[in-house]
Amino acid sequence: MPHFRSAFLAALSLTFGQGAAAETPAAAAATAAPSLKIELNAADTTEANCKLTFLITNDLSAPLDKAVYETVLFDREGTVNRLTLFDFGQLPIGRPRVRQFVVPQTTCENLGRILFNGAQSCEGAGIAAGTCENALAPATRTEIEVLG
Repeated sequence: MPHFRSAFLAALSLTFGQGAAAETPAAAAATAAPSLKIELNAADTTEANCKLTFLITNDLSAPLDKAVYETVLFDREGTVNRLTLFDFGQLPIGRPRVRQFVVPQTTCENLGRILFNGAQSCEGAGIAAGTCENALAPATRTEIEVLG
C-alpha cells in the first residue's frame, strides 16, 4: 500500500507541475507581439455598391491618431478592380472600433480579395516608422480573402 501511495503522489505532482508550466490564454496574449487587428466583418451589396464593414483593434503600445491604408481590391478572377485609400481614423489602445467603406459601382459578390498594400499614413505619439505595416494582422469573416 505505501508503494501505491508513493506512485499516486508522484503522478499527482507531475500532473500539477505540468499544468502550472502550461501557459494560460491570458498569459499568451500578454506576451504576444503588439498588433493592429483589422477584420473584414461584413460585406453587403446595397444598390450597385459594396459596403465593407471592418472591426479594428489597436493592440499596439500607443493610440493611433491616424491610420490610412493603401488598399487594393481584386475581383473574383484575381484582376485588380481598383486601388483606394481606407482611412480608419483614430484608434485608441485596446478598444475595438468599427469602420465602414462604400465601394461605388461594384457589388461585394464581385470582390474576391482585399490587399492592404501599405500604410499611407500612420500617426501617433511614440509610433515608429513601419509600425502600421509590420503590426498589421488582417482577418476576415466573409468569403472575401484579406491580406496584408
